[in-house]
Amino acid sequence: MKKVLVGLSGGVDSAIAAWLLKEQGYDVTCAFMRNWDSLANDDFAGNPTIGNDVCPQEADYHDAQLVAEKLGLELLRIDFVKEYWDDVFQSFLDTYRVGETPNPDILCNRYIKFNTFMKFAESKGFDTVATGHYAAIGKENGVSVLMKAGDRNKDQSYFLAEISADVLDHVIFPLGEIDKPEVRRIAEKLDLAVAKKKDSTGICFIGERRFREFLSNYLPMKPGKIINIADHKTVGMHKGVMYYTIGQRKGLDIGGIGPFYVCGKDVEKNELYVTDEEHQDWLCSDECIVTGYNVMAKREFPLHCAAKFRYRQPDQPVTVYPYGDNSIRVVYDQPVRSVTPGQEAVIYDGDVLIGGGRIAKVFKDGKDLMEAVRNEGALSE
Repeated sequence: MKKVLVGLSGGVDSAIAAWLLKEQGYDVTCAFMRNWDSLANDDFAGNPTIGNDVCPQEADYHDAQLVAEKLGLELLRIDFVKEYWDDVFQSFLDTYRVGETPNPDILCNRYIKFNTFMKFAESKGFDTVATGHYAAIGKENGVSVLMKAGDRNKDQSYFLAEISADVLDHVIFPLGEIDKPEVRRIAEKLDLAVAKKKDSTGICFIGERRFREFLSNYLPMKPGKIINIADHKTVGMHKGVMYYTIGQRKGLDIGGIGPFYVCGKDVEKNELYVTDEEHQDWLCSDECIVTGYNVMAKREFPLHCAAKFRYRQPDQPVTVYPYGDNSIRVVYDQPVRSVTPGQEAVIYDGDVLIGGGRIAKVFKDGKDLMEAVRNEGALSE
């Protein structure tokens, strides 16, 4: 009987993943990963409860305990705070410092859930690990490959684009062929405490707090001009260029006119550049360079395939070309809006995820789009 260590997050997806494996005859143990020191680094410093509020991570651990008890499974609690701080959070801050937008969930999967956690499992004698991700594992010529989940609406393969392909032989995704409504139905039938728990949103260590306020604890606010590059006029004041992302419309605090969309920034000059409805071409690129390309399934380039430049985005038809060591050039069939440096470009061949990497530069008509925006912004009054 295979021994499986399931990452139990305190949510409904991982709860049903654990139950399914138990039903399938696996020897299941659960583990709750503590990745963020909420009691030292946020509003709950030193105290898991303040008034009627409970530290989100401690609330999740309590829910995980209830699930494990209900399912009759052992629950371990593992502390990966240092690893998360060193490998995920510091990289998260470094990316923001240079004016780009990171994806910490992808880093967490790469360094913590499918690396540090797997090494822990192996050291304790487990044969494999499992999580509640909506993704699937298939085979190509006898080799394991990562695939989109059956539930396309919940597919989370995008967030797994930087894990090592070598780990796929030692991972199970029990929800690969099941949809979210069925997960909820099973949880209610089992009378689990998390059956109706809302899905977590945003970044795990921020929780439901305001993102800008959280980030200001580590990257101090520095107000500056918001410039409309369509007419080179100052239309407002930002609270810190690092807090905004390409394509953002809400939260600009520009009253009376607009709407405006963030199309670029200059960290050194501390200027945020926006464009109006009539000039949205400033948001569109037609190709990008992707660095640190992680091969998940071998393919020969050039290849006409599909890419996602952000989660929830429909597949974009593209042609991928080799571009030096560990890099690719991605040319879109048609212009794509708000492709953002620092984010992840994930490449698919049909349902198979063949690789992913960090968007380093975006281009339009052969010109670096972010540089073109900054040059246009320099013409402001």
